Amino acid sequence: MSFNTPSDLQYTKSHEWIRIEGDEAVIGITDYAQDALGDVVYVELPEDGTRYEAEATFGAVESVKAASDLYMPVGGEIIEINQKLIDEPEILNSDPYGEGWMLKIKVAPGVGALMSAEAYEKFVDEIKH
Repeated sequence: MSFNTPSDLQYTKSHEWIRIEGDEAVIGITDYAQDALGDVVYVELPEDGTRYEAEATFGAVESVKAASDLYMPVGGEIIEINQKLIDEPEILNSDPYGEGWMLKIKVAPGVGALMSAEAYEKFVDEIKH
């Protein structure tokens, strides 16, 4: 099965995506991650104003199959969470790059180790085999 990996995003080895727009960014989980999890039944997200370092755990996703921690692709401060995911976590399965976004952050200086769409696809291919 092939996965949707938009080329305008950057990715992490823990399967989060990030769209950096100036000093702000939007974060979510990848199509591969939502597919591997199966039907998402619960999403735990932090409160606005919380600060995180890159690679820190910021929340969790639970599905009928498993629970998985969520990791910050870059350091920053939460400026908005997607409240809709709290009541409708299944949006992560149907639209992980659109309505299923998780956080908006103010990005701290110094972006972490991010991958292009092409590099992420190669990484997923390697872990699947």
